[in-house]
Amino acid sequence: MRIAIVDVGTNTTRLFVADVEDGRIARELCRISRVTRLGAGVDASGRLAADAVERELAVLDEYRGLLDGQGAQRRVAVMTSAVRDAANGRAFADTVAARYGLEVHVLGGDEEARLTYLGATDELDANAAREPILVLDIGGGSTELVLGHGRTVDFHVSTQAGVVRQADRHVAHDPPTPAELDALARDVRAVLAAAVPPARRRGVRRAIAVAGTPTSLAAIAQELEPYDPSRVHGFRLTAACRDRLRDRLEPLTNEQRRQVRGLHPDRALAIIPGIVILTEVMALFGLDAVEASEHDILRGAALAYATTRSESVSRRRRI
Repeated sequence: MRIAIVDVGTNTTRLFVADVEDGRIARELCRISRVTRLGAGVDASGRLAADAVERELAVLDEYRGLLDGQGAQRRVAVMTSAVRDAANGRAFADTVAARYGLEVHVLGGDEEARLTYLGATDELDANAAREPILVLDIGGGSTELVLGHGRTVDFHVSTQAGVVRQADRHVAHDPPTPAELDALARDVRAVLAAAVPPARRRGVRRAIAVAGTPTSLAAIAQELEPYDPSRVHGFRLTAACRDRLRDRLEPLTNEQRRQVRGLHPDRALAIIPGIVILTEVMALFGLDAVEASEHDILRGAALAYATTRSESVSRRRRI
C-alpha cells in the first residue's frame, strides 16, 4: 500500500509518503518538513492562535499539491499535543478533514508514544530485541518517553515538556538569559521526575532520540550543508558533544543561530529549549550518549495505518 502521513505537530508539520509491503517500509517516496509553530501560545491561552492556524493551513495547501501527484491509496493526518490540548482543536481537526480530504487522527499521548516507538525500532536487528531501549521524542508541546525491548513496549509516558511550551513559559529574551534557562531546566526536571518512576530510570544502555533536536545537533556537529539524512541517522550524540554545541549556540541571538551551518533557520528558536530538555532526559536515565534517528512517528504511523481499516475523524479523535 502507498500511504501518505501528514504529521501536524506543535512546532513542525511534516509530510511522509511511503510504500508499505509485508509490514515493512519498502520505499520512501517523499519526506518534507516545515516549521509552523502551530502550538505557539497554546500553553497560556488554551487555544490555537489565528495566525498559527493560518501558517498551518498555508503549509497544508502546499502539501495538498504534492499529495495529488503521489498516488497514495490512503491519506492520514496525525495531530499531537497542540491540537489535543487546545479548546478549538476539535474545530481545527474538522476543518483539516473537510478541506483536504485527510483521515484525521488526533492522538492521545499513549498512542503517540506507541507509534513513535514503532517507527524508531522497526529496523532493529534481532540482537537488539533483548536489550532495553529508550526512545525519546522531544516535540513542541510534549516529550514522549518509551521504554521497550525489540518491538515490545514496556513503559511509556507523554510528558508536558516541549520546546514551544517551555519556551513560551520561560524565555522572554533573545538570547535567553541564564536565569530563564535555569527556570526552564527546573520545570522540565520536575515534569520528568513526576512522570518516570525511579525503577524505570535504571538499566537503560541504549537510547534512540528522534525529531528535530537530536537530528539538528547531529547535523550541526558534522556541519552538514545541505542536510544529509544518511549521515544524521545513527549519529552518536555524546553528552560532551551536546554540551559543546550548547555552549556555542546559547550566547547567540536567534538571527545569529539562523546562520549556523547544519541548523535549519526555522529551527533556530527551538534548538536551545530542545538542548535543555535533552540534557534533562539524559540526566534522568544516566545516559552519556543518545543515537540520533531519522525513523520516528512518521514511519510508525505509516506502518500502523497501512494495516488498519479507515475510520472517520469523529471515531478516532482523542481530544
